[in-house]
Amino acid sequence: MSADDGPATGRRTVRAGRRTVEVHRPDKVLIPGDGTAKDVTKADLVAYYRSIAPYLLPHLRGRPLMLERHPDGLDGPVFMQKHTPDHYPEWITRAEVAKEGGTVRHTVCDDTATLLYLADQAAVTPHRWLSRVDHPDRPDQMVFDLDPAGDDFAAVREAAVLLVGLLDELDLPSALMTTGSRGLHVVVPLNGRHDFGEVRQFAHDVADTLAAAHPGRLTTAARKKDRGDRLYLDVQRNGYAQTAVAPYAVRARPGAPVAAPLTRDALDDPELHARRWRITDAADQARTRPWSAIMRRRRALGPARRRLDKLRG
Repeated sequence: MSADDGPATGRRTVRAGRRTVEVHRPDKVLIPGDGTAKDVTKADLVAYYRSIAPYLLPHLRGRPLMLERHPDGLDGPVFMQKHTPDHYPEWITRAEVAKEGGTVRHTVCDDTATLLYLADQAAVTPHRWLSRVDHPDRPDQMVFDLDPAGDDFAAVREAAVLLVGLLDELDLPSALMTTGSRGLHVVVPLNGRHDFGEVRQFAHDVADTLAAAHPGRLTTAARKKDRGDRLYLDVQRNGYAQTAVAPYAVRARPGAPVAAPLTRDALDDPELHARRWRITDAADQARTRPWSAIMRRRRALGPARRRLDKLRG
């Protein structure tokens, strides 16, 4: 990053392919440290997204985004931005998608320059749709969000082992990702032939089957008061216009943890937790390419539905 000399109110520029992106107030602290990690400035955020772009962009391209913006840092207001402002550069891709009573013009991040521009806008965390702009009503991913009652990641690891085992029985591939917050996502790649209603119903039936087999540990109860100390198998992200945090996205928490894909073997590590990777070492994890083979194994749900119905009796 090249700098125009100046304090936190100044500007710097960064090259991304053929484009130059301005970074305003680069020394502005967006995410505080947590005692073991230093404060993260806007310049740090831009540098991280520039370094992780080769691994992150394949998970963003062609998908509408909801941007979690923290222009004044974590102590200021948060904006969950869906509509693309008019002042965004013309070279940033937009996608007009239907909503009840109209449309929304979402930002689509197809290249590094866009990613860095969004970081300059203090978009700390990109949340992506599970479908693409060419077929917004046909998801190509199904997501199970393993949400513990507290900060007990041992329960998350145990639930992940059970869920992955059930998905294996259904002959569905699954990819794992720490959320950078408290839990873990289990992602199933789909062939994009089913609508959201079909996908969410299937995910709900899978979660119900697992919770029924382990009622003391797992639940599908949407209300917190009904869950007790049980881990919540959340499938609500499998709906039209719903989003899930993108792989390698920074989370707006002290220390700047990152949502990090991982292999199944990582579940055997008792030290694993949801905030294991941060912007300082997430690139090392990304270079291992833990999802390299899985996300190409896209499945239809028809055969899996028949297997699940047989299991459920």
